Amino acid sequence: MAHVVFLWHMHQPYYVNPSTKTAMMPWVRLHAVKGYLDMVSILREFPEVRVNLNMTPVLLLQLKELGEGTVRDLWMDWARKPAADLDEYQRMALLENFFKIHWDNMIRPFPRYWELLNKRGLRFDREEVRRGMRYWSTQDFLDLQTWFNLGWCGYTAERLYPELAVLKTKGRNFTELEKTRVLDIHTEIVRKIIPLYREAEERGQAEITTTPFYHPILPLVFDSALAERCLPGRQFPRRFHWPEDASAQLELAVRQHTEMFGRAPRGLWPSEGSIAPELIPLMQKAGIRYFCSDEENLFRSLANDPSSHGSNPDHLELFQAWNVAYNGATVAAFFREKPLSDFIGFMAAKNESHHAAGHLLHHLRSIEAALPNRRGVIPLILDGENAWETFADGGEGFLRALYGGLLDDPVLESVTMEEYLELAPPQKVVRSLHTGSWISSNFDIWIGEDEENRGWDLLGNTRDFLQKQIEAGTLTAEQKASALQEIYAAEGSDWFWWYGPDFSTENDGLFDDLFRQHLKNVYTICGELPPSILEEPITSMRVAPLYDKPKQPVACSLTGRRSSYFDWMGAGSYVAGSEQGAMYCSDRILKGFAFGNDDDSLYLRFELLRWQDVSVSVEFHGIKPATLEFGPLAPTGRGCYRLVGADGTIMERKDLAAREVVEVKVPLLDLGMNGDDQIRFQVKVFEAGLERECYPERVPIEFALTRNQYALEHWLV
Repeated sequence: MAHVVFLWHMHQPYYVNPSTKTAMMPWVRLHAVKGYLDMVSILREFPEVRVNLNMTPVLLLQLKELGEGTVRDLWMDWARKPAADLDEYQRMALLENFFKIHWDNMIRPFPRYWELLNKRGLRFDREEVRRGMRYWSTQDFLDLQTWFNLGWCGYTAERLYPELAVLKTKGRNFTELEKTRVLDIHTEIVRKIIPLYREAEERGQAEITTTPFYHPILPLVFDSALAERCLPGRQFPRRFHWPEDASAQLELAVRQHTEMFGRAPRGLWPSEGSIAPELIPLMQKAGIRYFCSDEENLFRSLANDPSSHGSNPDHLELFQAWNVAYNGATVAAFFREKPLSDFIGFMAAKNESHHAAGHLLHHLRSIEAALPNRRGVIPLILDGENAWETFADGGEGFLRALYGGLLDDPVLESVTMEEYLELAPPQKVVRSLHTGSWISSNFDIWIGEDEENRGWDLLGNTRDFLQKQIEAGTLTAEQKASALQEIYAAEGSDWFWWYGPDFSTENDGLFDDLFRQHLKNVYTICGELPPSILEEPITSMRVAPLYDKPKQPVACSLTGRRSSYFDWMGAGSYVAGSEQGAMYCSDRILKGFAFGNDDDSLYLRFELLRWQDVSVSVEFHGIKPATLEFGPLAPTGRGCYRLVGADGTIMERKDLAAREVVEVKVPLLDLGMNGDDQIRFQVKVFEAGLERECYPERVPIEFALTRNQYALEHWLV
């Protein structure tokens, strides 16, 4: 019997501008009416399933503030305003922001919403949208206000409030009264979330765990110099060393959790699974019984242990609870099984629900069969909110199949982490804990790049200023507490996630503003003017294009070799992962691809990170839709591909070379195109028959086929 433990992690950063008491972004509310409500409600249908639900304190704080009405929701204000009274700024805000929702699952299925998106344009160009605004009627804006908030409502919300499904069926010509009802339902659901999670724990079906209060990378708050252990040779900011802040982030989390749920948390998901041995005494002091991190951190820890003599640890060591010891303190730990956790978060949605759940259950059974004495624990730890947007049904079918399959399986049983520790207390000890996060076992996302380092320096300067004020005794107790809260909020990981080149969205500037606002508030609370440097943006305000379009025709001889670089000079290119945002995927198959054409053919070049059981499809959109398919294949030379038409006709071509890369030549006539057409396509990657990746995720690559005349006008040296 193998015990399966789920930890579903729910988190949103502190979007509230403290100076105006306004939530500048709506994601706490919108995830409440979808993921948070769905995740806790579906458990009632499977009363024997046990899970851990990790609710970050900063998320709980915002749910409480929004539910009580002590903070305003800016996007809710935009939605509540009568469409006829919207000014130009507000209309532009709606056109920019009210399509920030999963297009394929939450816009495209609804004709009116899809019509409004196309009316605005698939790409938001501010000046072009401003010029087109005169063609938008009051009813258009009213329907947009309604659809954005209606579209976010999940399957549980529709069952609790049947009028939501009625409105989705109606589809258009909404009234102000109908819109207001949707928004009132949002507020009602936000108020339900904390009581529902408390009830799930009280009936023994869920264990609610916590995270350091404002979701900081706790090792970097404790001492930013710890980053040198996992990022040697990197340029770092001036040392930020505030162990007392690290302790406060834990103590505040425990205090609020106890107030909201009636008992202190036993488990901790450190923000982004970030750990360091120096944190173990702080956890024990805060009353934390166990924490969780990633399998790579366990394996690196075991490899670093002198008793291992440099040998690689057995992978099966993962499937147990551990004790982690440091400086006289001991805390238990679970380490996440990476491939299956990532499968749920990044790949399950790309496949039919029962097939995806069956794939997961099959691998869980395989692990159970390999365990010594067929006993152990399999920790599945992942984001519990963002992934569900990518499922066409919000994840309902997958979770039903997964939970139902677990209950029917004779060798698998779900338990909470606390229950497992009672069943099987840790027998082994980690004495050389690795310092790192769940992402690449380091802190590269949050420190070491110019923007990130500048943010840390500004944070450090502000923390030093506050400490001098505290030591001088010039602050009242209320001032000190308020100013420290601003520091703790600025220590959150989310600001640094969006700094640097790793991730970028159109909201980079707003995150930057909120971070610097927290720092400015420290000075204001202390009765000082903030330094002018805090008015200067840190982010470069970039939103990188998803792909590069071709600059000239290509004429390739298919070799499958990387040495054919010059054949591809001037081709378009796409780097896999360009669209990464709030979620991080660590196990990609496709590194990237290039594309271009000559007068007769389209050329595609794929660089794969692994080949076994991998196949690729290219879906062409246009007058003559078709799908190009190849694989599974091996890097052995020549191959062939299939071109499947929308009517089911199949053409097989031998114009494929596969050695170091895969190169494909497709006659334009086969695609119903000539040299003057626009071509639109997406690339999908499959492994063992399961869809793993799709590039780009939302909008297809689109470019005008290049002709030789184009090359004369846009020549390259």
